[in-house]
Amino acid sequence: MHQQDEPRDQVRADRDVAWMRRALELAARGRLPDANPRVGCVLVSADGDLVSEGWHRGAGTAHAEADALGRAGDAARGATAYVTLEPCNHTGRTQPCAQALLDAGVARVVHAQSDPNPRAAGGADVLRDAGVEVVSGVLDEEATALNATWTHLVTTGRPWVTWKLASTLDGRSAAADGTSQWITGPVARDDVHARRSRCGAVIIGTGTALTDDPRLTARRADGTLFDDQPLRVVVGERDLRPGARVLDDSAPTWHLRTRDPKEVLTRLADAEIHHVWLEGGPTMAAAFLAAGLVDEVIAYVAPVFLGRGRPSVGDLGITTITDALRLEPTDITVLGTDVRITASLKEIH
Repeated sequence: MHQQDEPRDQVRADRDVAWMRRALELAARGRLPDANPRVGCVLVSADGDLVSEGWHRGAGTAHAEADALGRAGDAARGATAYVTLEPCNHTGRTQPCAQALLDAGVARVVHAQSDPNPRAAGGADVLRDAGVEVVSGVLDEEATALNATWTHLVTTGRPWVTWKLASTLDGRSAAADGTSQWITGPVARDDVHARRSRCGAVIIGTGTALTDDPRLTARRADGTLFDDQPLRVVVGERDLRPGARVLDDSAPTWHLRTRDPKEVLTRLADAEIHHVWLEGGPTMAAAFLAAGLVDEVIAYVAPVFLGRGRPSVGDLGITTITDALRLEPTDITVLGTDVRITASLKEIH
């Protein structure tokens, strides 16, 4: 009997994986900079037929489960729900998703990532206690990766910080006269703007704001704005110039009169921003690095020599090569004439 059941169990497991992959595809349609995680849901009948699909489109909109249930109507009864994140057990703008699934008569729930948010977790237990079969952890790693920065905020209490720098081969971020536009070419700059549009906030210091007068918006190659614009954050005690481009109405701006990176990230965490794009100069980069508040580095390196000029990062207090901060590369890509290096702040020993 056991030998006969084993192939059937494997078929069921394979089917669960296939439908969860579809739920992940739907989840990926959500907005990356949104305060909420990206979630997808697929409802499948007891006969194995697709009933409906849904995904979360951002804060203030229906959760993925509610979106799919609304499309399914009475056909949800007896179905299996495939959800990329454990159904929430939290009452916010809507009722808990776990309760919505119970009310709809769903017979089985398969979810990927367990909810790391203590305010919303527990939906799986609610469903099990009500007699619903629950399978947890199907494609958990893929689902967690989809919401990596949101998960980081929920589990650590602070946003994920990506330090972006553009540098010459000899480590200069500006020439001796202060000019820095443009070290890298257009392909690399377009990549920066696309990545900037996927972050919740972009940070510079008052020094960069006064010297470069950047807009800090996320723009396409033709100059038009991306639909999603990061919050522009200027950090430092000096006043900004009237009419500074960072103060225009193309995106919201905060001027935080502090030099404390932890205070900056606390303010952003309170605003539910989970991914920060750090573009400040060498002094600010050194401050975040020294405080242990950089999670990854994305360096755009141009095949250019300046010989002297502003370094990419300020003094880190390192005086000997054995104390060098060595990072773990995770990606190296050629962009036009430049090279993009992505590295984790997990040190290589």
